[in-house]
Amino acid sequence: MNTTANTIYDSDYDYLTPTSTVPTPTCRDAMCVCLATINVIIFLLGVTGNGLVIWIAGFKMKKTVHTAWYLSLAVSDFLFCTFLPFYVVYLVKGDWVFGLFMCKFMSFILFLNMFSSIILLVFISVDRCVVVMLPVWAQNQRTVRKASVMVILAWITSAVLSTPSAIFRDVQEDYHKPTNKCFNNYKDDEGRDHIATVLCRFIFGFVIPFLIIVTCYVLIFRKLKTNQMAKSRKPFKIMTVLIVIFFICWLPFHIVALMELNTKYSNLLPTAQVIGSTLASANSFLNPFLYAFMGKDFKRKIFSILSMIESAIEEEGRSTVRGTSITYSGEHKLSATIRA
Repeated sequence: MNTTANTIYDSDYDYLTPTSTVPTPTCRDAMCVCLATINVIIFLLGVTGNGLVIWIAGFKMKKTVHTAWYLSLAVSDFLFCTFLPFYVVYLVKGDWVFGLFMCKFMSFILFLNMFSSIILLVFISVDRCVVVMLPVWAQNQRTVRKASVMVILAWITSAVLSTPSAIFRDVQEDYHKPTNKCFNNYKDDEGRDHIATVLCRFIFGFVIPFLIIVTCYVLIFRKLKTNQMAKSRKPFKIMTVLIVIFFICWLPFHIVALMELNTKYSNLLPTAQVIGSTLASANSFLNPFLYAFMGKDFKRKIFSILSMIESAIEEEGRSTVRGTSITYSGEHKLSATIRA
């Protein structure tokens, strides 16, 4: 393995800025501006969408197994989105100004989101499969308490798998300009730590979860067709969308990470890094729409909240009009009395 290529390309590819997109502190090139804009949009949509899910699932809905999954998934995505401004500042300034602790902590949080989201999606898929395949058992055994325990286990497992991201993270001053960079410092010359980290993320963060999800939905498809439980194609379409979105968002990210292990792909990495990291980031604002807003209870709550907001605005408008009318009427009468 060429260690020089490692120094260039393995340093930033974990949702943080690829080196090639931070050429100057002013972020004037098209790639940098586009990437910064996209991540600002992801931040706004992700914080708003996931925040709404947290509010509805955590405070407005009855506690169920489904709300436990959705709430935890929304918290994970919300946490990721709240740290995106650090990424945007680093991208725009071309200088990591937040110190070593934040360099390590941010990387840890971002991969915590990746692993926790994927593990939770696996739990959701398995839960749906169990409900369809074993409805009687599921009715008696599925409880909010057990779901909460599974959520805790998902977070603990994710924290363990995310620890290497913090261990290898480091801050170093750029020799060519007075700026600092936050990067992965794999100190072994043979690159074993880099290879182990990438393979661990690929196997536990994509391959195994994806195989479990696909297996669950294949079983669900066969069961629904056999029992003719689905009178329309809508459930099949939703399941297909879930699998395809999962595949599209995460596969490029892991492919690019694997490409970093081979120097012959060095010319393709700058563009590939941007595409992979952006798609992976986008998954955090897509989840509320794909996994939460599809539910009828969530839709009813959202429409209820929007109706309340609309009613409040209309009431405020009517009050303002009435107040203006009363004021105008009073002033008119007072003016007439003075003239008389």
